[in-house]
Amino acid sequence: MRLLVIEDDPLIARSLEHALAPLGNTVEAFATRAEARAALAHDRFDLILLDLGLPDGDGLELLAELRDRGDTTPVLILTARDAVDDRVSGLDLGADDYLAKPFSIAELEARVRALLRRSQQRSDNRLRHGPLAFDPATGSASLEEAPLELPRRELLLVEGLLLHAGSIAPREALERRLFGFDEVGTNALEVYVSRLRKRLKGSGLRIRTFRGLGYRLEDDAG
Repeated sequence: MRLLVIEDDPLIARSLEHALAPLGNTVEAFATRAEARAALAHDRFDLILLDLGLPDGDGLELLAELRDRGDTTPVLILTARDAVDDRVSGLDLGADDYLAKPFSIAELEARVRALLRRSQQRSDNRLRHGPLAFDPATGSASLEEAPLELPRRELLLVEGLLLHAGSIAPREALERRLFGFDEVGTNALEVYVSRLRKRLKGSGLRIRTFRGLGYRLEDDAG
């Protein structure tokens, strides 16, 4: 998915890119309304993350321009503004969701996934690869349509691998998903990967290790 971040704070912009790019997204960030307008004139994006307080104008004006010309790209407003009037104005102009700063990365990821599903007109909210599926709404997994009863951290591992299905899920991203910011041993992640491998045996899927990089959920060619 291609994501456009319009945010003038470089630290926040980098944080958004670091959070969303590992999920398989291409993230392009611009700091001004003029730069964003030029990008939107030439490229198509699957989601726009829009700050309202831009140095060369109000982000709401850019949102109004998009909707006036019939651009229906989902827009998630990110702003420090907490006034009800600002929220109402953004939603009235056609914003799809609203997240006030500061926000948690987990909530940001969830809202981005929901809007991308809407962008793709998908009614099925589940993440899938072959016979394995994970439903973010219920926090449940299934294998070949049968419920897969897993402890919490194995469920988080399934979700993390499915978010990167077909590409490498970075080791650091998986560790952060499973353990947060707790101190973890060098082999802690491998323990959960090993357990999940056993559960997937015979399913036609495998978890391939890329040393120094991470893991990839892929079809088992053997």
